[in-house]
Amino acid sequence: MLFFRPAVAVFLVWMTAAAQHPEIDAFNRAFFDATRHMDTPATLALWDDEGVSLLPSTNPIRGKSAITKFMNDVMASLAGAHMTKFEGACFDIQQSGDWASEWCTEHQLVELGGGKPPFDGYGKMLLVLHRTAGKWRLREEMWNQALAPEALNH
Repeated sequence: MLFFRPAVAVFLVWMTAAAQHPEIDAFNRAFFDATRHMDTPATLALWDDEGVSLLPSTNPIRGKSAITKFMNDVMASLAGAHMTKFEGACFDIQQSGDWASEWCTEHQLVELGGGKPPFDGYGKMLLVLHRTAGKWRLREEMWNQALAPEALNH
């Protein structure tokens, strides 16, 4: 029963956010779908031309061309890998006109191939979105490693 309650709470938070921000929810579904399929072109299509990605232990990656190069380099290093599991949820959506921010959590399980152990990672992201020409785009992303849920209970 204890496991069920947090799952219901997360679902209700997600449903409330989706009902209040349907366009942002559509962006999130597209973003997570592109991630789930490791679809770099679909992911890049969601980025603003002036986007900035802030990742641990790296300098800020500024502009869509630099983000494109970074993502292409990462995908080249993962040749043959495939995502076997992806879960994501966004919450605490704050919108002011054509700007919005939200927190998202994600869990990825990626089979790497070549006898390497799978990547099993959890992350927490702060996303800043900007609406231009009627479409929400990712303007800034800050991603950090997160603990697995079971680690939080110890």
